[in-house]
Amino acid sequence: MSVRRVLYIDDDAGIRRLVSRALQRRGYAVTTADGGEAGVAAAESEPFDLVAVDHYMPGIDGLETLSRLRALPNPPAVVYVTGSEESRVAIAALRAGAADYVVKTPGEDFFDLLEASFAQVIERRDLERQTRRAEDDLRASNARLEALLAEVNHRVANSLQLVTAMVRLQSSALTDAAARAALEDTQRRITAIAQVHRRLYTGAAVESVDMHEYLTALIDELTTTWSTPATPRALTLAAEPVRLPTDRAVSLGVIVTELVSNACKYAYPSGAGEVRIMLMREGDARYRLLVEDDGVGIGDAAPKGTGVGTKLIRAMAQSLDTRVEYDPHHRGTRAILAGAL
Repeated sequence: MSVRRVLYIDDDAGIRRLVSRALQRRGYAVTTADGGEAGVAAAESEPFDLVAVDHYMPGIDGLETLSRLRALPNPPAVVYVTGSEESRVAIAALRAGAADYVVKTPGEDFFDLLEASFAQVIERRDLERQTRRAEDDLRASNARLEALLAEVNHRVANSLQLVTAMVRLQSSALTDAAARAALEDTQRRITAIAQVHRRLYTGAAVESVDMHEYLTALIDELTTTWSTPATPRALTLAAEPVRLPTDRAVSLGVIVTELVSNACKYAYPSGAGEVRIMLMREGDARYRLLVEDDGVGIGDAAPKGTGVGTKLIRAMAQSLDTRVEYDPHHRGTRAILAGAL
């Protein structure tokens, strides 16, 4: 352990000598100054582990000296020395930034109290420095982890994009309409998942997804797929600020993809139509998703198509600890999902 360097500021030469000898016997390297101006100059020119400042001094008093020491670029810890009946002064010094105070008394007791105060202040400062270093290390570690997660999400998104391209190629080579439609559905589901990872590596956070940004991109993709001159579909999104963890965002994205795709396929068999997607907060801990159209409705009929989409919706909703319900009073189809953030 290195020798602790102490600066003692007091205008009384006798006290300075006594303090210097007493602290040197206790293992400190001691420098003294005969007043506030000299003490501040000494602290500016060389580093000290701590400084002791007497209150009553000519020129600038202890509180002014403390203020100037605190204004240094790398201020030392300061122990304030007061008289026995000066609690008001001690409180003022602590409020001004002193680390501790010691009452000046005759005899060895004062040196013992001074040493005890020094030891406590140094221990506290060392602990603060260790805490700051640990916090700095943790921040650096978190930054490295976030960079790694961003890279992982980037690679996952690229891999899913490659899978999507391969599915598209396979679909274009098929002559069977039902098989081609099934592969196109698969392609849209993969895209919904890939969009989550794209949001993760392009956004500021790597553990949660901004659902407004994510759903905007997802709806744009679905509009490109489903809205054609022959069958125009207006997909509109109204989403409040909601962030979800990655796995929940994936589940919700797949649900939206399936519900929107079903509406585009079946709601408007005779022409154009609108599909509305709404995501809103409910208090601080919940959200509500609505996907609705003004089409023919589902009534009591069994789900059309292969039924894979319905199974996926049910499975994704279960992963969110909820379920999709349908509003029987809506003139078209309105699917509702309420979940926890």
